[in-house]
Amino acid sequence: MKFVHAADIHLDSPLQGLERYEGAPVDELRGATRRALENLVQLSIGEKVEFVLIAGDVYDGDWKDYNTGLFFARQMARLREAGIKVYLIRGNHDAASQITRELTLPDNVRVFPSRKPETENLPDIGVAIHGQSYSTQAVTNDLSAGYPLATEGLFNIGMLHTAAGGREGHANYAPCTLDGLLSKGYHYWALGHVHEREVLHEDPWIVFPGNLQGRHARELGSKGCSLVTVVDGRVHLVEHRELDVVRWCGSTVNAEGAADIAELLERSRRVLLTELDRAENRLLAVRLVVHGACQAHKALEMHEEQFVSECRALANDIGGGHLWVEKVRLQTRAAVNLDEIAQRADPLGELVRFIRGLPSDGATLGSLLSEFKDLKQKLPLEVRHGNDAINLEDPALIRALLGDVEQILVARLLEQGGAK
Repeated sequence: MKFVHAADIHLDSPLQGLERYEGAPVDELRGATRRALENLVQLSIGEKVEFVLIAGDVYDGDWKDYNTGLFFARQMARLREAGIKVYLIRGNHDAASQITRELTLPDNVRVFPSRKPETENLPDIGVAIHGQSYSTQAVTNDLSAGYPLATEGLFNIGMLHTAAGGREGHANYAPCTLDGLLSKGYHYWALGHVHEREVLHEDPWIVFPGNLQGRHARELGSKGCSLVTVVDGRVHLVEHRELDVVRWCGSTVNAEGAADIAELLERSRRVLLTELDRAENRLLAVRLVVHGACQAHKALEMHEEQFVSECRALANDIGGGHLWVEKVRLQTRAAVNLDEIAQRADPLGELVRFIRGLPSDGATLGSLLSEFKDLKQKLPLEVRHGNDAINLEDPALIRALLGDVEQILVARLLEQGGAK
């Protein structure tokens, strides 16, 4: 027996602000979640699975119009024509409180209720599926505690939309523990909500398949579903199957020792070619980070806009329509021997020693964080909120940035005669 476990489709998820990026493949990106769902349906039909599990967040909140629901219903009808059933729970984004419109789904789709967990017994194939939907967006209690124990003699599956005790970037909805899930005696837990693929446990299997399609530059790498094979009542194989049509990746260009911009562009070209090969003909959206100490730093500062445009031109040249540079971040610095400067008995040496002592000086670091509170209010809105927001109140972030601060300050002071 085979079944597919998917989650977090986020159908027609709005991708805000794409128009401000010159050359952004807007239509391809906006249609990506639909194409990924079509790939899920095609995989399920091709593998002749018994059923498909969707562990929450089919949608991304309320629909703009009925087209989103109609598209989903059409894909479910394709599965019905192939004799494949679908079992679905609603997550925080498509909870009853979030979706004001409603469409009748094909009769092969079973949506679990939100009032309490229910069990769907499939005696003809020896399976019991347990699940509960969200009634509201913010579910803060452990739903799994109310799930029944495993049905004896059947292969038991639990479906749950949860952060499983907390995951970075995801609200801690329906928190649960590994021990709590294991206590139910199920053979497989089909989880949703967390967009990174993660196997929490094997035998029994407890799996986040990740979302079907990355939607922005923080949802990196391969995205898809889990194809599960069951033999003699036990999980034999859990395979990740790629379904995404747009692949997001973050790549670093090593700028160490680069003499000029031409050399940096050649290094960027090699990085882009490597990533393009890995994407296997998908549309690839790349965020480049150019990092390191180099002689090209000053020229890069003076011609940043030109360098970014050159990187995008490179993508157009080598990508054949499959490559887009979403953003270029410059993190280069002048080639300065900081260890040597730290030994000096002058103000510059004292500055380097002070910065290097900050990670272990909690009091001084705390006073710096309080200074940043006023600065934060003056930052542009897109820097304070959204996917690329900077949290200036996070000590870990400040510690991570101190090395760059050291390099930038010293280089600037040296340029202005600080070496004297």
